[in-house]
Amino acid sequence: MVKSVSTALQAHLDGRATTMCHCWKITRNDGTVQGFTDHDKDLAFASVTYAAATGFTASQFAASMGLAVDNLEVQGALSSSSINEEDLAGGFYDNAEVEVYWVNWSDVSERHIINKGFIGEVKRHGVMFQAEMRGLSNALQQKTGRKYQRYCNAVVGDARCGVDLTNALYKGSGTVDSVSSNRTFTATGLTGFADDWFTAGVVNWVTGDNALASMEIKRHDYIDRVVTFELWQPMPFNVEVGDTFTATVGCKQDAGTCSSKFENIANFRGFNLIPGPDMLLFYPKIGDDNLDGGSLFA
Repeated sequence: MVKSVSTALQAHLDGRATTMCHCWKITRNDGTVQGFTDHDKDLAFASVTYAAATGFTASQFAASMGLAVDNLEVQGALSSSSINEEDLAGGFYDNAEVEVYWVNWSDVSERHIINKGFIGEVKRHGVMFQAEMRGLSNALQQKTGRKYQRYCNAVVGDARCGVDLTNALYKGSGTVDSVSSNRTFTATGLTGFADDWFTAGVVNWVTGDNALASMEIKRHDYIDRVVTFELWQPMPFNVEVGDTFTATVGCKQDAGTCSSKFENIANFRGFNLIPGPDMLLFYPKIGDDNLDGGSLFA
């Protein structure tokens, strides 16, 4: 596909010398917008300032015809004022939107957007990071449809599940009481919920250094009136006594949990009646017609 540029930019490109640079606009998951450029001075246009980032470089951009995924890699140095390790670990850049511009730095009104996509894999190496940018066609390579499996493939609380997570039965507010690590802590305010109720759920931080971040819950215990949470991954910032959070209920994706915990079996999105491996070994047996559908080898 041939991309056209504005008349003014084309006139500049047709000249004997050009003053072109690249600018990257990143819109993070939390709505924060950041701009970077490989020019040696800051540039500004469309209400975004593009900071001159020393050591911020991009690989050759590969664009393909058809539905192949365009790709680009950007490398740079971690900085407390722009991209830092805590924000990367906190997932703020996961699937963040990226726009890449080709800009005449002597007249920023002469610019052209050359690619748009999302951040894929991000790697950290000491004080450096490397981010992969995936083109819009990457979405076409994602698997769609449902798997024929026993377990539900809906996410608890989504439109396919239908459970109302704003219901007080399924959501509670807590305050950190003691901290063992950035992924294990005890809490107050949640003694009204049974042991294991929030396992496989999500903690959403309200206050503290991790405010607005979230993490999946690996284990929720309520033993001897002590509420303990263990998260799947440590939080990027320190969890402190007094930090507040909300916890939403978890689901183990099986038919029993859907029925007994949520009374929502009508919306179960798995195939819990799939015949088991025993059916592959089934053979006629005198005097036993297997009327109950159970295992032949019990």
